[in-house]
Amino acid sequence: MISLMNVTSQPTAGSLPDEETMWQTFLERDSQMEGIFFVAVKTTGIFCRPTCPARKPKRENIEFVASQKEALLRGFRPCKRCHPMEPPGAMPAYIKDLLRELNVANDVKISDADLRRRDLDPNRVRRWFKKHHGLTFQAYQRSLRISHAFGAIRHGEKVINAAYESGYESLSGFTDWFKQTTGFAPSQSKSRNIIHINRLLTPLGPMLVGATDEGICLLDFTDRRMLETLLKRLNRRMKASFIPGENPHFKHLEEQLKAYFNGELHEFEVPLVYAGSDFQTQVWDLLQTIPYGATRSYQEQAELMGNPKAVRAVARANGDNCLAILVPCHRVIGKDGHLTGYGGGLWRKQYLLDLERS
Repeated sequence: MISLMNVTSQPTAGSLPDEETMWQTFLERDSQMEGIFFVAVKTTGIFCRPTCPARKPKRENIEFVASQKEALLRGFRPCKRCHPMEPPGAMPAYIKDLLRELNVANDVKISDADLRRRDLDPNRVRRWFKKHHGLTFQAYQRSLRISHAFGAIRHGEKVINAAYESGYESLSGFTDWFKQTTGFAPSQSKSRNIIHINRLLTPLGPMLVGATDEGICLLDFTDRRMLETLLKRLNRRMKASFIPGENPHFKHLEEQLKAYFNGELHEFEVPLVYAGSDFQTQVWDLLQTIPYGATRSYQEQAELMGNPKAVRAVARANGDNCLAILVPCHRVIGKDGHLTGYGGGLWRKQYLLDLERS
């Protein structure tokens, strides 16, 4: 998992949600606004995440702040239960060590017994991988080995060699797991695609990222309601299967997103892969011509495409965008200037516009 560590930018006071929304979020320990605001408790002198499990103070005894920095400058100390100075969902050090080892060699296998020898609880490791990748640790390792084998076969390696080099002792076992993981046989690798998927942490919450050898094809918020539909569309249009793992484009994207959220980058340079119709591709290309810090209406977008009556079609294509932030559909607003429609939620759209305007 990628983590955008040390991101310094935070919402300004003007971009905070309204107090009633923040209070309800705090009461319900809703994780959707992790990183958007913090709760400073005047009676104890500490500040917390919205999801802090500690007993809730009275409303008159708290104030909402936009960043850890603001809380510290006001004299509040970080809560020892929810650790607000750490990025939400940050990867534990022991997980980083395991992933680093797995990425060094294609045939590494770490068993439950190996974990115990390292004083790690296999159940704890399994739960972390199930939560963040939807797979057990052992299944995640097998997926990584299948991913390496897929790449080798696509570049001309024989199936049997790729199987043994990936740590499989049985060709039939390799073939069965390859089909189970990808949905196609190893011999079909040259005509099919694999999309590596992972999670990254941002000030707006976790995002799911996907990439092929050619570039980034997916970036969206993990709580987006249409995410499953977008994944199915990518699978169909790109004839691709999704496998958790690393991709060289992820590191480049991580660096650029960090700079973007710090207000240091205005244009992304990561290669992008579209999975859409000709019309959708035209809409997405046009979105990238909206200058940083500026907005356009759906009507203006339709007019620039030479079809003023295609406002609804343009809006639908905006909603089908699989590359949030990178293809800036958040810069399109209603004709009257109001915010309308954003898959990640209007509060995220407001945050991104405030960030770019500042």
